[in-house]
This record gives sequence, structure tokens and C-alpha cells, in this order.
Amino acid sequence: MNAKETLDIAQLCDTTICRTYARQPVVFVRGSGCRLWDSNGKEYRDFLAGIAVCNLGHCPEKLTEVLCEQARKLVHVSNLFYTEPQTLLAAELVKHSFGDRVFFCNSGAEANEAAIKLARKYSLTHYGPGRYQIITMKNSFHGRTLATLSATGQEKVHKGFEPLVDGFVYVEFGSIEAVQKAITEKTCAVMVEPIQGEGGVRIPPPGYLKDLKALCDERGLLLIFDEVQVGMGRTGKLFAYEHEDVTPHIMTLAKALANGLPMGAMVTTEKVAEVFDPGSHASTFGGTPLVSAVALEVLKTIADPQFLSEVRRKGDYFLNGLRELQKKHAVVKDVRGRGLMVAMELDKPAKVVVEKCLERGAVINCTQDTVLRFLPPLIVPVEDIDWLLEQLDQILKEFV
Repeated sequence: MNAKETLDIAQLCDTTICRTYARQPVVFVRGSGCRLWDSNGKEYRDFLAGIAVCNLGHCPEKLTEVLCEQARKLVHVSNLFYTEPQTLLAAELVKHSFGDRVFFCNSGAEANEAAIKLARKYSLTHYGPGRYQIITMKNSFHGRTLATLSATGQEKVHKGFEPLVDGFVYVEFGSIEAVQKAITEKTCAVMVEPIQGEGGVRIPPPGYLKDLKALCDERGLLLIFDEVQVGMGRTGKLFAYEHEDVTPHIMTLAKALANGLPMGAMVTTEKVAEVFDPGSHASTFGGTPLVSAVALEVLKTIADPQFLSEVRRKGDYFLNGLRELQKKHAVVKDVRGRGLMVAMELDKPAKVVVEKCLERGAVINCTQDTVLRFLPPLIVPVEDIDWLLEQLDQILKEFV
């Protein structure tokens, strides 16, 4: 693709697609492993993975084989019938998690919608009307549908879509006391990300998630963990809740579940799931044979203890490298993360660093204005981490 064709694609996009994204001036045409290539043939090292989606890298050969094989057999029928890939995937999720039942959908927002609906219906069934409010956290992010943006504790996400869906109360992330004070006779659940992603890679204090579970059990509330971004090996465990040895009543997954194909899932216990009877919730494309076959292979690969051990090792290496940069550059306020979900917070807007990295062939992004977020494929080689640290070191020297 020549320069004119690249410009034509960008202009066609800008004139035909809703402008809901602030796109970078790059047209990506190919990916392999931890590399991307644009329409001019320039190579990039990917430290974003489609925002924590391509955990096994771009176009891994095994997943491509599974996708093609399943596409030749069966792509879609309907959830009015049984299919093998969906059933085997559900069984594998149950095997590796706290859950007994799974609901499949197409995205994280849909998985969170399902969790919200399930929590309300469970409360109505067991406690009667009036208990419908869900406590969520400030700076959380749960999706862009009307209910999930209402659940999101960020005013910038709400802006322009008022009135919001009733039934959500926001409290400080990491404060068990704030949750305790927010509980009323109307509360039915607490919804939280084990680590806030869009909120700036915020890790809660030790014991917070366990205290939340104990509080919910004491007050007869459901605890929902949104693991859309942090699940599927991103933190060095298959699910982030494993770091604190605590289980929720409901968990949501998406993003990396099918390594780039659209899939979401809600996992829950038998007791909670039983209030979802036929007709109470559905998804036309949820868990199609095509996507489920790929997700099954993804799950089996990531669930390997050796694979997860490598994620933790490389995550520690990355964090240590960023902390060395923090010692050298006063602009760096904080470095934090878990596994290969890593962030560097600056004392000024970070957008210029993202742009300079892109110029040098590194794909990263920033969130909350000042936080550089790194979400590389979980297969990222240490050599790529070293290379990025060198680029950041050079950029931060000029960033005053």
C-alpha cells in the first residue's frame, strides 16, 4: 500500500465511521506475534495487545489452524441447540474457576450487563422487591452500554448520556469503610475490578478483596468481579482474584478470552445461576462454535502453570526496569502493576510520550491523562522489554 492509498484509507475512515475514537495516524495491515506492520511497511513492537486482548500475540499459528478448521465445519446455528465447542469451553472455564455455570456473550460490556441483571434478579427472587442498587468504585470502568456506563464511576464517561440508569452508587476504590457506609436496604451487590485498568492500573490494598467478600456474605449481597481486562493470565494468574485467594459470586470475562475474536463470558455459582431461567437472558451470537473453538484453545494455553510462571517472571522484570527509570527521571511519579499489566504514572500529561513511542515503533497508550499503560502480549520476549525501556529512557530525558 503506497502513501496515497494509506491516506485514502484514513480519510475514508474519517468520513464514514463515527468519530468515537481518537485514532493514531497509522493504518495497520499485518501482525505476527508481538509485531505489527503498517501500510508503509514500518514495523512496530506491540505493548498494548489491542488493549489486553491479543494475549497470545497476533495471528498465532495454532489459533489460526483452529479457526480455519472450525470455519469449515460449523460457524453458527443458535443457542436453541447444543454445540460442542461452546460446551467444552464452558466446562473448561468451570474447571479452572470458582464457578459452576457460564453465560456467553460478545463483549465485556455484555458480560457486565448479564452480571447486573443476574444480581438484580437474584435479589428479587431471594429478598423481594426494593433491593436493586449496586455499589461500584470511583474511577472504575465497566462498559459503554447505558447500564454499564452508569455502573462506571467516571463522570467523563457519563457526560452527554444523562439521565443515567438508576441503581448505582460510587465509593472510593480500596476503602472497605466506604463500602460499609454505602450499604442500605436497597443494596443488592458490590461490583469491582480486582485491579482498575482504565482507572490507571490501580491495585487495591492487601486484604481489600477478602474484606469485600466477607462483608457481602455478612450482608447478603453478591460480589461481582469485573475481570474483563485483568483476567486470562494478564496478571500472572489465570484470574486476578487468585492473587488474594478470594472468590466472587459472579465474574465477568472478555477481551483476551478469544484472543481478538469477540467473546464475553459471565461465570457464577449454581445457587446464583438458578434464577436465570429460559427466556430471562439471551445472546444471539454468544458462544458461537467458531469463537468458542478458538477460546477453548486460548484457555488451555494460558492456564498452563508454566506459561503463567513466565508471565510473572517477565512482569517482575518489566516492573524492575521501569522502577530504575523512575530513579533517573523526576517526571515519573509512580510505577505499579502486576504480571504484564504495568503502568508508569507521570507528573504531567503522558500523551506526548505515547506519540514519541509510536514514532520509534512502540505501541503503548495512556489512561487517566498521566498514566502510561503497558499491556503487551503475554508472550513478549525480554529483549523487547529491554528495547522499550531504552526508548522510554531516551524519551523521558527530553520530557521536562
